[in-house]
Amino acid sequence: MVRQQHERHGDRVALVTGAGSGIGRATALAFARSGARVVVADIARPSGEETVSLIAGEGGSAVFVPVDVADAASVEAMVAAAVAHYGRIDCAFNNAGILPVKARTAECSEDDWDRTIAVNLKGVWLCMKHEIRQMLAQGGGAIVNASSVAGLKGYALTSPYVASKHAIVGLTRTAAIEYGPDNIRVNAVCPGAVMTDLVRGLGTSVQSLEGRPMARYAEPEEIAAAVLWLCSDEASFVTGSALPIDGGLSAQ
Repeated sequence: MVRQQHERHGDRVALVTGAGSGIGRATALAFARSGARVVVADIARPSGEETVSLIAGEGGSAVFVPVDVADAASVEAMVAAAVAHYGRIDCAFNNAGILPVKARTAECSEDDWDRTIAVNLKGVWLCMKHEIRQMLAQGGGAIVNASSVAGLKGYALTSPYVASKHAIVGLTRTAAIEYGPDNIRVNAVCPGAVMTDLVRGLGTSVQSLEGRPMARYAEPEEIAAAVLWLCSDEASFVTGSALPIDGGLSAQ
């Protein structure tokens, strides 16, 4: 029997990185509303603690854990803190990342390349490394990695970002093959344009998306819904996927 939405993750612990804002915050709130206890991880303490307060205000259970996903010791400490507080990690959404600095490939600085790869790719790998070890110890779990439509298509002026997001898809598929026998599922979501507070603050209009199959931005909650589904029993036979949530952009 399919669980009701409000209790879909009622016996689970969910870890969300980059949970202080945008897609991460929307997903942390969605997990809490579905009954999960949530580990809110972010490099920015004030915004992460605000997410915890929002969850608590709705009667949910959440704890903030600071993390720099590009730092191995920080990621290991994050997972240890999550387990110390809640005892296990059933679902993990590796969402933390940075946006591209726009430059053509030959003009991209080495610092921009290294920083983008460190946060977006190494960060996901480090999180998976320690989450998987915990999930092996407890008998299974579900991981969702944040890729992008830029993990499925090429885009000018964003070579390190596109490279990192393509690599996340490959990393996801590899881990899914390796750990499927251990009851650990690993998938990726590939969002297109999402109307986060950052985008809204830039004054970007839906009109700029004319000519695309669905001429609008996604709401963060639409990405969160896909993450929750991928972590749920309804997706129990889904692993190694890279799910586009892009209004048909990657179909063009």
